[in-house]
Amino acid sequence: MSSMIGLRSKPDLGHFGGMERSTAIQNIREQVNQIAVNVTAIHPLVPGLADPPTQGELLKALYELTKSVEVVKKQLLKLEKRDDSSVL
Repeated sequence: MSSMIGLRSKPDLGHFGGMERSTAIQNIREQVNQIAVNVTAIHPLVPGLADPPTQGELLKALYELTKSVEVVKKQLLKLEKRDDSSVL
């Protein structure tokens, strides 16, 4: 149980320092776009399973992955807009 202490607190991400925010945003965006490409590539493969229950669960999971990718993209855009407005 003691290993669970602090799991809900914000992690210290200071050890990732050194990268400029704009570079980090660009790198994250590239990775997220690759995830999106891979998830999209899985969709046409699902019918080949020929098992409706499994297909249904996979399609639900792929949909959730897509939603999560979109959340990441949206957060990056918000951060960029916030950075842009602080420059003005």
